[in-house]
Amino acid sequence: MSSDRPSARWRFLLTPRWLAWLGFVIAATAGMLWLGLWQFRRAESGNALSWGYTFEWPLFAAFGVVFYVRTVLDEVRGRRGAKAAPAEASTEQASTEQASTGDPAGSLPGRPPAAPATAEEAPDPELDEYNAYLARLGQQAASRALRGWRR
Repeated sequence: MSSDRPSARWRFLLTPRWLAWLGFVIAATAGMLWLGLWQFRRAESGNALSWGYTFEWPLFAAFGVVFYVRTVLDEVRGRRGAKAAPAEASTEQASTEQASTGDPAGSLPGRPPAAPATAEEAPDPELDEYNAYLARLGQQAASRALRGWRR
């Protein structure tokens, strides 16, 4: 079978990972709708605060379904975009461009092409100091996380 057929684009939904997500979405949606019904019954019996939750839980359920559908559609678009990438530039040329400019396409839309990086750039003491500061922050965060993990 050809992978550019429409049905082949959707096959990823049959993988265990996506089936597990679908099961979670169905269970969560059913749970939220049940909670909305439960709050509705409480509101009918005189609990005024439950009226807000009566409408809130179904909105949460709808949000979850919309989020899942958008995630699936983004995945399909990503797979289609990866296959529809222009084959004009060789991978060697693209990797060379990315290494020299940091941009695989050569330039971003609406921006001028980046100047190629030179082998010997002028040292920037302010940038070096800032990078050292960021490195210290990263080490401190890692040591705190490690201490918290040991407890």
